Amino acid sequence: MQVIKRLLYTTCLLMPSMLMAQSTLLPQGHKHQQLMDRLEIRFRDSALSFQHLKPFDRRGWVAALESVDTTALGAVDAFNLQNALMNNQEWVTGSKDGFVSRRPWFNTFYKTRADFALVDEKDFFLSINPVIQQQQSKESDTEDRVFLNSKGLRGRGLIARKIGLDFYLTDNQERPPYFVRQFEDSFRAVPGAGFYKPFKTSAYDYFDARGSVFFGVTKYINVQFGYDKNFIGNGYRSMFLSDFGNNALFLKLNTRIWKLNYQNIFMELTPTNPARSGDQLLDKKYAAMHHLSWQATKWLNVGLFESVIFGRANRFDFTYLNPIIFLRSIEQQNGSPDNANIGFDFKANVAKKFQFYGQVLFDEFKLSEIKGGNGWWANKFGLQLGGKYIDVLGVKNLDIQGEVNVARPFTYTFRDSVASYTHYNQPLAHPRGANFIEFVGVARYQPYPRLHLQAKLIAWKQGIDSAGINFGNNLNSLYITRPRDYGWSIGEGRKFTGVNASLWLGYELLENLFVDASLMLRKVDVPDDARLTRNSSMFTVGLRLNMFRREYDY
Repeated sequence: MQVIKRLLYTTCLLMPSMLMAQSTLLPQGHKHQQLMDRLEIRFRDSALSFQHLKPFDRRGWVAALESVDTTALGAVDAFNLQNALMNNQEWVTGSKDGFVSRRPWFNTFYKTRADFALVDEKDFFLSINPVIQQQQSKESDTEDRVFLNSKGLRGRGLIARKIGLDFYLTDNQERPPYFVRQFEDSFRAVPGAGFYKPFKTSAYDYFDARGSVFFGVTKYINVQFGYDKNFIGNGYRSMFLSDFGNNALFLKLNTRIWKLNYQNIFMELTPTNPARSGDQLLDKKYAAMHHLSWQATKWLNVGLFESVIFGRANRFDFTYLNPIIFLRSIEQQNGSPDNANIGFDFKANVAKKFQFYGQVLFDEFKLSEIKGGNGWWANKFGLQLGGKYIDVLGVKNLDIQGEVNVARPFTYTFRDSVASYTHYNQPLAHPRGANFIEFVGVARYQPYPRLHLQAKLIAWKQGIDSAGINFGNNLNSLYITRPRDYGWSIGEGRKFTGVNASLWLGYELLENLFVDASLMLRKVDVPDDARLTRNSSMFTVGLRLNMFRREYDY
């Protein structure tokens, strides 16, 4: 990865005159995602057709918002649109008078309602905001108090509109629900986090530090070098790349021209960490990913995906730096030592009410074995099919989403732990790993501008390891330890079934300041393991400022 850093540094020195206007990106879990989906489906807006590559750029988001005929919107959507412009005001070309605070603090802070500290000059923009989240929960069947205490800062800036930067830093103390602690016990990882330390009894202390620099090489090619999360997909989950796991160091090239968007991501990852000992240099592994999207028609977007995960004694392989060539062909030329995957995705907006989407990922595939029907272990693939429906039955701002996710045993796994589809002991794609089928249903309702409600139901069936036998669900296990070659189907192994249902109510007291209340009901059943079989409920109240909600939905 040092090579990538030096290439980026050299590019910045040699091509300052070629830099074009560059935007920072919308943060993970931003509050306007539902508005983005609604506008794309309703207006079939091609400007938003590539928003499945998350995080989405603020400049493109504002351009799409400013092109919308607000007279065609309802009161809630019109409010959300103006609110989205206020939270991305560096790219707003119209009047900004409505963003000004009536009573700024000491005539210095909160001069605008969305920014604690703001500098907005001709060649320099800077926004700094505090980040706070306090959650207190009561979980049934345990005396341990469940809590989350997060505090920090986030900011973004532009220099001459040619160089962008952003950062996000929080210090977190968390005692999650019991099942999340079980995840940590099994995988030596706190979901979404990297290095962590024990805190009090059965709680964790960790930093979440992210930052990126952005610049445009030409009008059509933008570059991001950062340490953060990425997501590829239109669904609630992703079978390609999700933001479930830890942050990662990456270099991202995004080329958007005509009806095409081509994204290259080169990442430095951490393989399986054998112990949480600290004071040691962890090994590294690497990933290269390509995603090509084509807006085939106003309503249809199709894409191709490929990735390779590899390790080279803590150095990047130069052959994978080529942004154009097929990664699988390079992997074969290298002697097929690495974990290569390919995939296809689509999205169709229909009747200004519906969106249908899907992903197919192939880890390994042999047609003759599929025809044989004997359940060959190496026919490894993942599948997602889903849909969204806005303004259900004519009820304004009531939207629903449903999807099915499937992954066969041993998908994403490899013969060594270095090249598995993981980072810091956590899956790079779906949180469940492999060998599962899952249904996700989400209903979102915003009856008034500042009131948000969400109901969510997640149900799954998975086969998990038993008596030390590898049944292909744990991505950190080597597929060479499988007990047989044939007879594999989804759910093979110990039966692990579960339902996670939740209801959330959020009210925005002030700009980006939410009070939250939620109820989660979780039922899991592993017939031969009383430790895993558990019915529980958890009630949570919280207050958060400029921060996404911490959810436990896996």
